[in-house]
Amino acid sequence: MARWKFLVLPALAKFGFWGVGIIALVDASSLPVPMDLILAGYIWADKAHFWVYCLMASAGSAIGGLVPYGLGRAGGELFLLKRVNRERFEKMRDRFERQEFLAVLVPSMLPPPTPWKAFVFAAGVFEMRVAPFLLAVFVGRVVRWLVLSLLVVKLGPEAVSVVGGLIHTHLNLLLEALVLVFLAISVWALRKRRNGRKAKQLEQQP
Repeated sequence: MARWKFLVLPALAKFGFWGVGIIALVDASSLPVPMDLILAGYIWADKAHFWVYCLMASAGSAIGGLVPYGLGRAGGELFLLKRVNRERFEKMRDRFERQEFLAVLVPSMLPPPTPWKAFVFAAGVFEMRVAPFLLAVFVGRVVRWLVLSLLVVKLGPEAVSVVGGLIHTHLNLLLEALVLVFLAISVWALRKRRNGRKAKQLEQQP
């Protein structure tokens, strides 16, 4: 981290938009960095282009996420089967496949300490297609960092610590709210799918 702070980050900062994309890629693929703080610094220094930094960071995070995703796809099933039995593994697969897009989108929207890489790894294990995976991560990150950007523009870089403190204080309420949102979206998606099936059945009837 010291090397990143004093050598790598100042060097990448010279690349502007591209630099923040590279940092996000590294953060998502391997070495964790304080991405929110770094992005806040970029945005505070160039408020007019905050949306470009958000898009570049989101794209870098989505591309970098392909590394843990690929590890999950390559050997994650064996890794999980050493820790859970086959029956439980199949149940986990079924639950994930029913709402795989949301299962990646929601964690991508959340700040630390969300175990984001665990969800990304699971997406690889359960063989989520690459295009929806990239889209889910990208959209989730855009939402997360656009909210952060607006707070930074209003409050300054200290918005990161303010948000972090609020999350730490009200973590249980936040998780409960997210669960309710997730359930509501799941119910809506299931109803929409059932209505689509019923419509097809009616069309097929003579």
